[in-house]
Amino acid sequence: MFASETPAGPAPATVTPPADGPVNRKRIVAVGTAAAVLIAGAGAVAWAYVGDVPRGTAMLGVDLGGKSRSEAERALTEAVGPRTGDPVAVNLAGTPFSIEAADLALRLNVASSVGRAIRGNPRLVGERTVPPVIEMDEAKLEQTLRGRLDPAKVTLKKPGIRFAGLTPKPTYPAAGQGLDLATAASAVRQAWLVGGTATVALVTMPPATGKEQVDALIADLAEPAVAAPVTVTVGEKSLTLSPKAIARGLVFRADDNGLLTPAIDGKRLHAAAAKEFAAVEREPEQATIAVSGGKPKILAGTPGDMVDLARLGPALLAVLPKPAPRSVAGVLVKQEAATTEGDLAALGVKEKVSTFTTYFTGGSRSSRSQNIMTVARAVDGAVVQPGETFSLNKHTGERDYAAGYKDAPVIVGGKLEPGVGGGASQFTTTLFNAAYYAGLEDVEHKPHSFYFSRYPAVIESTIFYPTLDLKFKNTTPYGILIDTSYTSRSVTVSMWSTKVYDSVKTVRSPRRNVTSPPTIYREPGPRCIATSGLPGFTQDAWRVIRKDGKEVEREKFTWRYDPEPRFICGVQP
Repeated sequence: MFASETPAGPAPATVTPPADGPVNRKRIVAVGTAAAVLIAGAGAVAWAYVGDVPRGTAMLGVDLGGKSRSEAERALTEAVGPRTGDPVAVNLAGTPFSIEAADLALRLNVASSVGRAIRGNPRLVGERTVPPVIEMDEAKLEQTLRGRLDPAKVTLKKPGIRFAGLTPKPTYPAAGQGLDLATAASAVRQAWLVGGTATVALVTMPPATGKEQVDALIADLAEPAVAAPVTVTVGEKSLTLSPKAIARGLVFRADDNGLLTPAIDGKRLHAAAAKEFAAVEREPEQATIAVSGGKPKILAGTPGDMVDLARLGPALLAVLPKPAPRSVAGVLVKQEAATTEGDLAALGVKEKVSTFTTYFTGGSRSSRSQNIMTVARAVDGAVVQPGETFSLNKHTGERDYAAGYKDAPVIVGGKLEPGVGGGASQFTTTLFNAAYYAGLEDVEHKPHSFYFSRYPAVIESTIFYPTLDLKFKNTTPYGILIDTSYTSRSVTVSMWSTKVYDSVKTVRSPRRNVTSPPTIYREPGPRCIATSGLPGFTQDAWRVIRKDGKEVEREKFTWRYDPEPRFICGVQP
């Protein structure tokens, strides 16, 4: 009855009995009892509402009842605060793992949680559990869960529309198992801070865009979009987007819930109508770095005037459902060069750190020499960023006739034959040695199958697009400028950067397992190239790198050269 907390009140009323009869004692007792109950009840209500938080209120196992707001915030912080850095355990479709609280921006909002606890009625008996207010970046949660989710378990079929030429082709959706983000977020909020596991099961869900809506998008947008061109007016100039370009730029993207949304992919549209855009645009000129007067110099770039594709997209999307003639207004915006003077200055390219030269015969007019010069020009001025891996094949692309290369001797099936791009291997060897002596990391290279005296044994490389490549990684904190030059009898590659190592040298073992070349007769003709033959052998080479007066690396290279046969173009006697 909490009598100790019952406030004092007036003395119980007494009832005067009638003058002609005795007092009715039962009635007096009943009235007194009812009054006592009322007084006790009032006391209990007063007790229940002491403080800001109603009695009997708990949150995360902490009794907050009867406390003021500040007392409740302090109690919740002291009890739960140490656990707010704990990860949350998750079981996603049978796969258990944990997620760091910081990765989801999980945060207990103490003030809002106590505010939630203040609202509500007290409990005279039992306990009222109030859930806390937990803030979370649900986009990060979805990204994390989808990244850990086995794609094979997601059976929701997304809708799609793609163009085959100018014909839109639908992909119809179907209901299936998918991730319900709202349910997952609720489970994570409930499990965190109590040491529980958020069990996230996949649920059967329909796609947000159904078959009928896909058909409507085709009829109302996709088909009329490519029925006629669109004129884009940019100031006093204009360009025409052909239906083919529109088909490339108009895309339909489905999210993970199967919602299909049309959009203009500005990059695809621009690429599909590059010539048309060039008529109204001025491309930015990138800042460059080149060796001039014996030292690297930075040449400033200039901004360009380009069509604002972000603004053009929505305007174009709005007119595509309409019949011809169709036109939209485009605007030019200043576009800074992707590479600025500051970017290049920060690379620390200031001195020559390595250089290597190889020599060739035939003069500057031979096909082989011209191939060497062509690939040297293609690589000249390349900049390798810190941590970047340089690929010669990726940088030059296929070295074919269209790229200006000619037929010259190449090794095919163990014999020399004319092939497009012959001689590129000599430049590859020169580049490899320049990178090698700059102390850069060897990622991929392969020496020739035959030894050629014009190359350093073991430390050389061939190339063949696309199966054989030369790759090296810039492991220094500075940028690398590749500078190439050539004469009628030599090609040189130099690396410019900031010097990191004292020296890079090569130590070789003696040749071993030396084998003599065989003599092979070949059918005379344009594909037969006569050779004098060279012995085969095995040899080791060590790259020794010194820094701050100490040897910091010794890397071993080993290669076995096959004997190059003595090829004779003619019938064996």
